[in-house]
Amino acid sequence: MIYTQVLANGLMLGAIYACIAVGFSLVWGVLSVINLMHGAFIVLGGYLAFFSWLHLGLNPFLMIIPVALVLFTLGYGIQRYAINEVVSKPVLITLTVTFGLEMILYNAMNLAFSATPRRIVLDLGVVDFAGAMLPLDRIAAMVLALALTGLLYLTLRTSKVGRAIVAVRMDRDAATLMGIEYKKIYAITFGLGAFMAGACGAIVAVVFPISTSLSGLLLGKAFVICVIGGLGTVPGALVGGLALGIIESFAGHWLGSQNAILIGFLLMLVLLVVRPTGIIGKKGYE
Repeated sequence: MIYTQVLANGLMLGAIYACIAVGFSLVWGVLSVINLMHGAFIVLGGYLAFFSWLHLGLNPFLMIIPVALVLFTLGYGIQRYAINEVVSKPVLITLTVTFGLEMILYNAMNLAFSATPRRIVLDLGVVDFAGAMLPLDRIAAMVLALALTGLLYLTLRTSKVGRAIVAVRMDRDAATLMGIEYKKIYAITFGLGAFMAGACGAIVAVVFPISTSLSGLLLGKAFVICVIGGLGTVPGALVGGLALGIIESFAGHWLGSQNAILIGFLLMLVLLVVRPTGIIGKKGYE
């Protein structure tokens, strides 16, 4: 009975983890840029949803798309007018730029919102499923996280912009010869990464307390998930997120919650040695 509860908790956590990582994985896989702002983007999305709920009484689940669009605009502008200027430089340059921008955003949020943890409280009740007690707010968060991840996958597979992103990822020079403006596609890709981060932030704020100090942990989770599942693919982020969620849930049950994060990082190190591409990762995107 207890293991049913642990597994259910792991699946709910894993779905949110997948949503946390998918935008980070997309930007890293397409632009070859490690976006150190990703965790701060998630926190900003959480703050926007929280204050909309607190002051305007808006349901955070209804605010997912508006918040995500705000983050898309921010991410598009940052990439188009800042990171695009150095995107072809060595990785240390782009890493330094995103680190500097993350520090600016982090301190701006501290000034605007303070570092006090805040959480959206929705009392939707609890359901009993096969002996596992499942809060309805967490079930809703899980379903929406999976839906957003699936929507991004369909966008990349079926839309014109999505196929352009895949083309640039596979071979930027060949895509340019086909008339694709890679700098514009880079900006859209970065915006989509921020879009997913903002949407995920609105979901995370329902499940966990949001504060600026959470940004580093969320960034670390995204990095680990990409390594576990496979870089640059939506299915890789989904598999990595679910795997990490389940592993942390069982590790927390057996070894204590304080050791759960350690187990995830140890798994990442093992995979880097045994299978550097991750569980389902492969060369190229899609």
